[in-house]
Amino acid sequence: MRKYIMNSAIIGAVFGGYQTLQATRKGPHDWRLVFIWISWIATLALAIGSVADEANDSPAEKKAKKLSDGRK
Repeated sequence: MRKYIMNSAIIGAVFGGYQTLQATRKGPHDWRLVFIWISWIATLALAIGSVADEANDSPAEKKAKKLSDGRK
């Protein structure tokens, strides 16, 4: 559970959700509001998916990723 709470992508999505709520409360209710919510839901889903994918990597895969990132 800590890996989800402390991940920067999740934290960013949570702050984005707060901004979405503020836009819903204070802004006009038109077609753009629907796209704001769809965008936030997609951002949250991608953040959760990336944390889950990162958690499923084996130690050998993590080491290989570090080596390949260092060579670029």
